[in-house]
Amino acid sequence: MAIAYLDTLSGISGDMTLAALVDAGADRHYLQRQIDSLGMPAVVLDFSETHRGDFRALRLDVRFPEEHAHRRLKDIEAMIGRSKLTERERDMALRMFRRLGAAEAKVHGMSIDQVHFHEVGAVDSIVDICGIAIAISNLEIERLFASATPTGCGTVRIAHGLVSVPAPATAELLKGIPIRNSQIEAELTTPTGATVLATLVDGFGPLPDMQIERIGYGAGHKEFKEQANLLRILVGTASLSEGDEVVVLETNIDDITGEQLGFAIEQIWKAGALEVFTTAIGMKKNRPGVLLSVLCRPELRSSMEDCMFQHTGSLGIRRQHSPRRKLVRDIYRVSTPLGDARVKLAHQPNGDIRIAPEYEDCRALALAHGISLESAFQIARDAAERHFERLNNTSHSHDHSHDHSHDHSHDHSHDHSHDHSHDHDHSHDHDH
Repeated sequence: MAIAYLDTLSGISGDMTLAALVDAGADRHYLQRQIDSLGMPAVVLDFSETHRGDFRALRLDVRFPEEHAHRRLKDIEAMIGRSKLTERERDMALRMFRRLGAAEAKVHGMSIDQVHFHEVGAVDSIVDICGIAIAISNLEIERLFASATPTGCGTVRIAHGLVSVPAPATAELLKGIPIRNSQIEAELTTPTGATVLATLVDGFGPLPDMQIERIGYGAGHKEFKEQANLLRILVGTASLSEGDEVVVLETNIDDITGEQLGFAIEQIWKAGALEVFTTAIGMKKNRPGVLLSVLCRPELRSSMEDCMFQHTGSLGIRRQHSPRRKLVRDIYRVSTPLGDARVKLAHQPNGDIRIAPEYEDCRALALAHGISLESAFQIARDAAERHFERLNNTSHSHDHSHDHSHDHSHDHSHDHSHDHSHDHDHSHDHDH
């Protein structure tokens, strides 16, 4: 499974991310064709070799005729919908724009449909976000990790005036994401860079267990005397087992009904929990109670606690950060006599592979064809075994119906309107 790690020593912006992905091997010609399909006239992605400090890197400049359009989210969604972007490319790009739109709506006190995207609705920012989605897909990166990012310090001028670093939308996007101190007076992490971290990154921390195959360097437009202004991305293959960190949240409950508890658990799942479970416990005065345990990613801790407080009536929640080891898993879509179904492959330490059909797909097949759930599971499992046996016999190592490799068209994206330099070619005051 292909994974990548963003080394954000000098922060992250859209153009730096896209340049790093292209430097790591994403097909820049395919990227240009996909960007052309968005329907913006005369847009040219200009990649050039440069140096930051003593290090070589790739710089991206987006060339386009000057415009004064302020697009709304629906305008950008329509543009992406009409394009030739693949399903995976569209999905990533739309998720990033919606995440960014939600942050803008929050800081300006309006609905997401009312938000004008200002600089991020401009051509260079659309290229950055869509390009990143295209490049990640092109490199067949299935999981993305990152280090804690610095925000920089000082002030930056955006469309709404002078603001402190991090800018309001950037700070909103970075809620729950590890950041670190930096005394460099510049906007090191831009709204577009923060959008990448908040939307696409699966985990934060040190370099994960992996075999490095390619390295790319994306240059910011500004030179720093303190350090090289570049973003490094390491692309490779995940080890058969990998680790990350989860937050364990627990609270004791003895004063709500079973129906209320069931509803609370539903809302916690919807909020993005990795696991939710209950344990029967005895509490003070010999009252029976329930221990509610929730596992979530560190960046969701605050919102998960809010959800638990709201729906359980709890007055206190215990928390602990817990490292975990887990097997590398892939999800593939296979064809069965009843229809398509997804199956999960877990790679065992001894090299064996365990196949587990996805419950929701098997449930749908069972209901559609009037068979038992057990039968649907077996049909999906048999189809998967036949599928991978055929692949092995023909020396193919990739299932082309893999959920994460649909149309592995070259997916490259650069964030030009959020270069760490803020010396933007088009003099845009970025609030993203």
